[in-house]
Amino acid sequence: MASSADLTPGNPESGSTPDPARRGRVRLRRAAVMAVPAVGALAGLAILTAQGALGVSFFISGMPFTVTAKSLEGTGFEQFGALDHMDTKNNPNVGDTGGDVLVVTSAIKSAKLDSLCQSVDLGGTNLLIKAGSGSSKVMATDLTTDSTLLTGDASFTNIEIGNDAYWLDKAGVKGQPGVFGQQSDEVHIDNLRQTNYKTTAGTFTLPGLKLSFSDTGC
Repeated sequence: MASSADLTPGNPESGSTPDPARRGRVRLRRAAVMAVPAVGALAGLAILTAQGALGVSFFISGMPFTVTAKSLEGTGFEQFGALDHMDTKNNPNVGDTGGDVLVVTSAIKSAKLDSLCQSVDLGGTNLLIKAGSGSSKVMATDLTTDSTLLTGDASFTNIEIGNDAYWLDKAGVKGQPGVFGQQSDEVHIDNLRQTNYKTTAGTFTLPGLKLSFSDTGC
């Protein structure tokens, strides 16, 4: 944690002003303090979801994060539109959104990802997570992502387009009645890139996990 000396502004009576370099160090330290517990929270979230103690619906922070992978292979795929909600009380990320973010929910019953990268812009630095390369891939079950951007080279097996999201049955996740949806038995995406607001999984295995801070994201 930052010391009291680091957090004390310049004395206005003496005419001194805070050192910009010191302010940058303080912000970085604060980001580190906030980010490290988040990794443990992610692991706990996966365990609770797998045990059925926690649903896939929760308030989002409103901070988007980037996810990339060389490839994704999945069985049991669904996709539909949804709204994510922020806790509007004392949340600086609400802005003019009213606390709602329009997203596309992608659900995969079983997924395998090659060279996963996830980054969060904390303001001046990025929390960077990498895992799963070579023969050791990232594995996930009951994976859902809520995205505002998804790009890549995709192919589907036995795809159904135009389903009512409430009646989708390939991944075990249902959207709201009357919402446009699609699903397929299998999905393959090369050069995957997503801007996400939420990810949940029943199990999430991250071989070769590396967490660091970086000037650049994924």
